[in-house]
Amino acid sequence: MNQAIRSAWVVAIGMFALMLGSLTYVQFFQAEALANNDWNNRQLYQEFGRQRGAILVDGRAVAESVPTNDQFNYQRTYRDPELYAHLTGYYSLSLGSTQLEDSESSILAGTSSSLFYDRMVQLFSGVDAQGASVELTIDPQLQQLAWDLIPDGQRGSIVVMEPGTGNILAMVSKPSYDPNLLSVHDTSVALQNAEALGEEPGLSIYANPATESLVAPGSVFKLVDAAAALESGQYNERSEIPNPPALQFPGIDYALPNFVTGGCASRTTADLRFALEQSCNTPFAQIALDLGEDAIREQAERFGFGEELAIPTHVEASVFPSDLTDPELAQSAVGQFDTRVTPLQMAMVASAIANDGQQMKPQLVRSVRAADLELIDSPQPEVLRRSVSEDTAAQLTDWMVNVVENGTARGAAIPGVRVAGKTGTAEVSETGDNAWFTGFAPADDPRVAVSIVMENVDIPTGQQLTSPSASRLMEAVLNR
Repeated sequence: MNQAIRSAWVVAIGMFALMLGSLTYVQFFQAEALANNDWNNRQLYQEFGRQRGAILVDGRAVAESVPTNDQFNYQRTYRDPELYAHLTGYYSLSLGSTQLEDSESSILAGTSSSLFYDRMVQLFSGVDAQGASVELTIDPQLQQLAWDLIPDGQRGSIVVMEPGTGNILAMVSKPSYDPNLLSVHDTSVALQNAEALGEEPGLSIYANPATESLVAPGSVFKLVDAAAALESGQYNERSEIPNPPALQFPGIDYALPNFVTGGCASRTTADLRFALEQSCNTPFAQIALDLGEDAIREQAERFGFGEELAIPTHVEASVFPSDLTDPELAQSAVGQFDTRVTPLQMAMVASAIANDGQQMKPQLVRSVRAADLELIDSPQPEVLRRSVSEDTAAQLTDWMVNVVENGTARGAAIPGVRVAGKTGTAEVSETGDNAWFTGFAPADDPRVAVSIVMENVDIPTGQQLTSPSASRLMEAVLNR
């Protein structure tokens, strides 16, 4: 009898310990996972009833929560919605969240560990919980100018950065959308609006084209080739490279043509200065064949290719392809075949060259402040890597200045300022090309780097929309 009682007692104690342990595990170790579970409707409704922090540009809210009379108490609203949509993203009951609304969600919702003290104060004071505000690095006048420089109906992106800090001063893409259509509390209406937006040509409500769209770079990739050539020690400013009208490949019926609209045909050989100035294809293809696929890829990686970033929004990794045949390597080296970049990536390449070869991490957030305006975080400039030596950066800068003064990027010139730049044209379809510009100014003391891509345009239109637009943007920064 005593044995049976002892056995029952042991079982009871064991079950109690198991229940206590399970409860403890759920409360302390699975709490975050359960709170973030997509099926946790209670958590979703609780979040939508919270006063979310604002996203600010120059002290002005471009996304904020305003009081409502419905069950959620607050409605997320967006000002200048199309201008900032690809940065703010949206916060939606039925569609989730994207961009800064997603990457900074715990800060904006006030649930971040960095805001623990503020939550305790709010709890004991009886004040409604409030999230922190996020101030962006964006310059509102420059953002508006960049937006206006992309014609309505044109697919394109513009990125403007400070080379020495990585701060993003402007980042726009068209086509854009109104996040207010997706943040409505009526889930059926939000889904209908999302479906309608999904039918607009070239528009994605889920991605920021400037950071997540991979685009053929064309000749702006020649900056990577030129850097690889100099860094290899096999080439310098005096090196002469064959510059035939087309690069032949033995045994196959294919030839890589030279750039035909510039002055490439005037020389049978070219130094790197002339090859960049006139954007000649065959010298850079020959450099890639001489150095090999690995050397070009490794230099691309030193500029950031192959690496995803959080700025804090997601940045897709740019791509230089692998396992290439000689014709594929030649095409890839001039920014064709499967070479793909984000518009931000090319701004990073220009910024690294401008910053004496040292690449800074791009950054969208200037500061984070609690509801009482206490400074919670102020991200500092962060060095990502050394992309090229100081000597290589100086040489590339000199050649890029020559491209603007004497070559294909004359439209980017600013009176009285030495501007460094490179143009690019990538053949992507029978109906049009990708037109590019990337560069920086002033060349001797860089304050601004710019990357512009206009997709699926003819060459004259591309020339009008890229280099002259870069000139206006850089001049605007220099005149601030």
